[in-house]
Amino acid sequence: MTPAAILFLSAAEAAAALEEAAATPPPGGLLLLSAPAAAAWPGAAVVAAMLAQATARHPDIPFTAALDCGSAPGLALDALRQGWRLLVLDGAHPAFPAVAGAAAEAGATLLPAPPPALDLSALDLRKHGGRAILARHLRGTPPQP
Repeated sequence: MTPAAILFLSAAEAAAALEEAAATPPPGGLLLLSAPAAAAWPGAAVVAAMLAQATARHPDIPFTAALDCGSAPGLALDALRQGWRLLVLDGAHPAFPAVAGAAAEAGATLLPAPPPALDLSALDLRKHGGRAILARHLRGTPPQP
């Protein structure tokens, strides 16, 4: 089963996803996906710090994290050196095969495109409706029209 993918832009959004996953465990697991090209800005270390802050609030919730490197193979290689084990790099980039090889050697996975994900920045998680959409996504329930 495919993990429920959540696109987050902040530690608060990542923490909200973890909090909701505690109440509604996703059957296929949880994937926290950084913003598009987040390896360039705010950077791999900042995204890792956001995740550390979120997990400090919810340490027992299992998840996988993915860093989106956009079309920057150098940033993907740097993220590998920083310990990232799931990266997204534009599969059309000529360096994709070389970076995929480096990722495999490091025990990491390189995706050619980000998986479909629920963008938490589009929801108001302070309201019941936003939380309900997140909970449905984590359960794997299609959005209601």
